[in-house]
Amino acid sequence: MATVETNLTSSVHVEEHEHHEPQSFWRKYIFSEDHKTIAKQYLISGIFWAVIGISFSVIFRLQLGFPGIKLEFLRPILGHYLNESGNLDPDFYLALVTMHGTIMVFFVLTAGLSGTFSNFLIPLQVGARDMASGFLNMLSYWFFFLASVIMFASLFLESGPAAGGWVVYPPLSALPQAHKGSELGMTLWLVSMALFIVSQLLGGINYITTVINLRTRGMSFSKLPLTIWAFFLTAVLGLISFPVLLSAALLLIFDRSFGTSFYLSEIFINGEALPNVGGSPILFQHLFWFLGHPEVYIVMLPALGITSEIIAVNSRKPIFGYRAMIASMLGIAFLAFIVWAHHMFVTGMNPFLGSIFMFLTLIIAVPSAVKAFNYITTLWRGNLRFTPAMLFSIGLVSFFISGGVTGIILGNSALDIQLHDTYFVVAHFHLVMGASSAFGLLAGVYQWFPKMFGRMMNEKLGYIHFWFTFIGIYMVFFPMHYIGIAGFPRRYYAFTSYEFTKNVFSDLNSFVTIAAIITFSAQFLFLFNFIYSMFRGRRSPQNPWKANTLEWTAPINPGHGNWPGEIPAVYRWPYDYSKPGAKEDFIPQNVPYSQTPESNLPHENELIALEKEIEAQNFNDQFKQPH
Repeated sequence: MATVETNLTSSVHVEEHEHHEPQSFWRKYIFSEDHKTIAKQYLISGIFWAVIGISFSVIFRLQLGFPGIKLEFLRPILGHYLNESGNLDPDFYLALVTMHGTIMVFFVLTAGLSGTFSNFLIPLQVGARDMASGFLNMLSYWFFFLASVIMFASLFLESGPAAGGWVVYPPLSALPQAHKGSELGMTLWLVSMALFIVSQLLGGINYITTVINLRTRGMSFSKLPLTIWAFFLTAVLGLISFPVLLSAALLLIFDRSFGTSFYLSEIFINGEALPNVGGSPILFQHLFWFLGHPEVYIVMLPALGITSEIIAVNSRKPIFGYRAMIASMLGIAFLAFIVWAHHMFVTGMNPFLGSIFMFLTLIIAVPSAVKAFNYITTLWRGNLRFTPAMLFSIGLVSFFISGGVTGIILGNSALDIQLHDTYFVVAHFHLVMGASSAFGLLAGVYQWFPKMFGRMMNEKLGYIHFWFTFIGIYMVFFPMHYIGIAGFPRRYYAFTSYEFTKNVFSDLNSFVTIAAIITFSAQFLFLFNFIYSMFRGRRSPQNPWKANTLEWTAPINPGHGNWPGEIPAVYRWPYDYSKPGAKEDFIPQNVPYSQTPESNLPHENELIALEKEIEAQNFNDQFKQPH
């Protein structure tokens, strides 16, 4: 009787999902509730912001590499931000640094990476028709879009955008009269970030609810792909830490606009004493870095999850240490919340407290090392296929290791005090956070482009893009370690005031700038490949990479609902590659053990008895399969 009810419910839902009412262009592509369309919206928005953000870095790198350079050719774009001589305005230089950091960390690596692949892959890989709430999912994108519009509008203000570093420390950011970059541009920055945080919270609630409640028949937590574990833990991190940044931003707005003194005390401007008493700018640092350090893993964990999937698929081997990988992600997620004050060793912190944060910071290297070791072991003696996605994943592992080693140096408080706010820090976090996460984003695009658009990207252009980008990033950030050790400070407009600084820094800075321009130029190969392949690329086969996860069982261009018929049940974990005795070198998750007797291990033969129970599970009720 239960089976009859299950089949009846399934047929009703199949009919519902196969016969959606026709939707207008606006409802289908703009205000869509389909998780795949929303993922594409996040991706295209993220690519747009990446071009803007990297462009800013190239402009201020020109100033650093060639101090006093005439930028008249940029006057149509920069306008009054160039002085009469054609030099970059020093105030605008700080604004460029601020906007570059904000855009890349939040709008590209948080929204562009997690927003794209959490949205796209969670329903497809757990076996759900869509997210738990399509409406909230749509709202999450449009809050992000509104935040983007406000941030973009601040670039056109006469006083300029926010300028105070992407961390916007008070008192500079709390006093509109302090300088141009603290005026309306800073207010718009704070409003934009508040809307962005709302977007991330709406998205995170959806991701967590979908993973917990909408898994298909047989999809236990022990059978989830590592991508889903990564997206799930990322959402948990964001849900706990982003509200703290929201509170920090709101208190900063109060200080700026309503005369409060949360972060201000005993301030003098132009000899005039302000009435603010009792606040502490250090409070803002605590609140900011309570989000700021989990943010490192909010952008890293999705990239690591994507890499886990791609390395396993293209090594044609099971991922090494599946449970250890999950445990390491859980360890990273937990430790991410209790190491924030290692950003604050120079704030006058009690040395004993500093030693505790130093110890915890060094401990977080252990789960990170487990992940790196497991990637290398998965690659070891694998039947490797060097697709562009695989190359970018291996590049991520390289950056994760080389950037992580310098993190151990900075985690030591005695060394950090000397290196704090030098280019050594810039080099470290750009390698371990920026470049690694960006490579995860690019690897994901190359891997799942066929499922997104039903076409293949050009592999040769992908190879050229990888090698220019991989070598270019090391050429940009490796020399920064040396000028950082030599004492070159962050956020300085020019280093030519003293003769000794000219001799130490000029050659390497020029080299870094040239490398940055070459690396930036290579990204237009990717842009061309992406846009051209979307419309004219070779049509994709059903499962081009011969992968095991559920998304490849859906049609090449899945409609809203993902599967036209019943959602496939899951019987095995997602990493059955190159199994001894198997007819092929991959066995998809939806293939029962009863169909693969030649390759079953003894304990897997015992699982055949559970197949009927899995098939009888009614996972097609209205709550489990939203439409």
